[in-house]
Amino acid sequence: MQLIKKTTIKTFCLLVVTAGLLGLMLASCQQKTAAPPPRTSEVSTIAVSPRSIVLTTELPGRTSAYRVAEIRPQVNGIILKRLFNEGTEVQAGQVLYQIDPAHFQATLENAKAALGKAEGNRPAIRLRAERLQELIPDKAVSQQEVDDAAAALKQAEADIQFWRAMVTTAQINLGYARITAPVTGRIGKSNVTEGALVTAHQPLPLATIQQLDPIYVDVPQSTSELLRWKRRQQDGRLNPNGARQKKVKLILEDGSVYDREGTLQFRDVTVDPSTGAVTLRVVFPNPEGTLLPGMFVRAVVQEGVQEQAILIPQQAVSRDPKGNPTALIVDGAGQVRQKPLVLDRAIEDQWLVISGLAAGDRVIVEGLQKVRPGAAVKTVPFREAGSAGAAPSPTSPPARPGK
Repeated sequence: MQLIKKTTIKTFCLLVVTAGLLGLMLASCQQKTAAPPPRTSEVSTIAVSPRSIVLTTELPGRTSAYRVAEIRPQVNGIILKRLFNEGTEVQAGQVLYQIDPAHFQATLENAKAALGKAEGNRPAIRLRAERLQELIPDKAVSQQEVDDAAAALKQAEADIQFWRAMVTTAQINLGYARITAPVTGRIGKSNVTEGALVTAHQPLPLATIQQLDPIYVDVPQSTSELLRWKRRQQDGRLNPNGARQKKVKLILEDGSVYDREGTLQFRDVTVDPSTGAVTLRVVFPNPEGTLLPGMFVRAVVQEGVQEQAILIPQQAVSRDPKGNPTALIVDGAGQVRQKPLVLDRAIEDQWLVISGLAAGDRVIVEGLQKVRPGAAVKTVPFREAGSAGAAPSPTSPPARPGK
């Protein structure tokens, strides 16, 4: 009886253990069956919306004076006075230097005296020639005497013309003793002082006058950029902006924007062989004298208007192993797709896309690291930090070339 009782107890314990194990296995299976589905990644997207923008190019350049006049004497002499203050504004016709005029005054008086003498001899010579001409019919004088009298009259008239020219020359030289400003502008330092001997057309200028209002800005543009710009216009991707296309903005050396717009005058037709660039000349008003010749500046030149421009944030663009730009978009089924892009340039924090995207495409901006092509995602609108989603300005800022 005891043996049977022990066997029954062991069997009962074994059944209890077995039932417990089966219960644990069933619970485990139920837990595995009730596990939640994989979590769908959330990404921020923007919808591609083409819009019209004004494309600009930022080019380095230097300022140069609108007019430059180097003051040189046209006669020899001693400088008696300097009649201007260095670094000041002078007017056209203002006397700058006075050369000792004594020699030129004496030469003028001498020429006037000789002219008076010649004019005084002419009446007597004319009367003699006329009287001899009247005596020819009576054969009272020879033909030789008449011819000599006529020649003497012509010689007297030629002497008068010669001395008149000498008087004019002496007056001009006397006027050159007063050296005047040929243009209005700011005059620099004087290279001579009172008492200095100067010579006509000497190589060293006495001073230099520069007209600074308006002022030129000369900007070199590479021929490759020029050809690219012309090609965009021929393809119809870039429309001229009318009169506004000739308006140019200026960025100064300290990064500030000059408060006046300039006007593009012309593009040079000759390529500099040392730089491979053509020169653009822009004229800027400069009433306050802010711009000085030789300053380094950056000119923002308008290329034209691109009517259907596509701009996407730079953070939405990645590179494949070969360095080609790509973007991830979300299709209508909510799956991620990769598209290769062709970029034109960077405009602030955005890329200008030439091809690869179409209107309505939803481009992933945030969450790129969490998804791969073919994955299903949940999309939310992208909002920039500190922005309520306002659309960017239709006018592009200075652009940097993109790849």
